[in-house]
Amino acid sequence: MKKAKPILYRRKRAGRTNYYKRLKLLSSHLPRIVIRLSLNRVNIQLVEFKTDGDKIVVGTNSSELKKLGWNFSYSNMPASYLTGLLFGIKIKENTKKIIVDIGFNTSIKGSKVYAVIKGIIDAGVKINCSGDILPEEKRINGSHISEYAKSLKQNDEDYKKQFSKYIKNNINPEDITKTFEEVKNKIMSTKK
Repeated sequence: MKKAKPILYRRKRAGRTNYYKRLKLLSSHLPRIVIRLSLNRVNIQLVEFKTDGDKIVVGTNSSELKKLGWNFSYSNMPASYLTGLLFGIKIKENTKKIIVDIGFNTSIKGSKVYAVIKGIIDAGVKINCSGDILPEEKRINGSHISEYAKSLKQNDEDYKKQFSKYIKNNINPEDITKTFEEVKNKIMSTKK
């Protein structure tokens, strides 16, 4: 007679929680910065563990950038950095020592996760992270997007196909670095 396999926790079956990793994070007894990336947004939360459930202290979503004048994608590299910067400004006074929880996101050098972390660090929050793994400034400020748009201008059909949403909303993708600097300055001016 075969033994039945144990039934896994519901969130583990759904691929939403890695309980081994969660236990390691919780055993530190430190607040966690939880970074979650979706196809359309970047969500960041400061979470504290409580016995009756996690408590979200502060949360930020990349769609908050619209109020500051950001008209571009809410999930690209510059938006990830700006969301991290905005979040860092919000939590700077409340935290002394924290750890980062990237969930099921893969840790890849120069990825959007590390753009978020760089934004938080630039806001003045201390996070133990090597500078080698953070993305280049060229990718953070959107220069790579602007240069790509300029290179596609020669082939009008490809340009219209790649940047159709921006064209539809009368946004010039080549202005992303200028808009990035404007939004970054607005966020930095909101420091308390």
